[in-house]
Amino acid sequence: MAEEALATIPEPLRVHVRNVLIRVEEFPDEDTARDMELESPFDLLGLYSGVDLTRQSVSDVRLEPDAIFLYRRPILDYWCETGEDLFHVVRHVLIHEIGHHFGFSDDDMERIENGGE
Repeated sequence: MAEEALATIPEPLRVHVRNVLIRVEEFPDEDTARDMELESPFDLLGLYSGVDLTRQSVSDVRLEPDAIFLYRRPILDYWCETGEDLFHVVRHVLIHEIGHHFGFSDDDMERIENGGE
């Protein structure tokens, strides 16, 4: 479903996330939960890990690839609680995390999600 959602992202943006790893994990790991001060592992649906494009430099030594994590169990829990379409939830989380890769504002992300570029 994440791959299908990614395919709906406008091509001018999708081309810039080709090298971003997209992983589906059950929950955030313990370090992430601690660093983000989560009360529950269900509090985080997704996470961008890396250096956003506005702060990247060709001279920086990158030790890890940029990555987007989608947390399956929290997403499913959110879906059950809200009754929203599951594909819409996955797409929403993916767009939000891609937005962090680009250094976008929440308004930018909302515009993309609603079909604008």
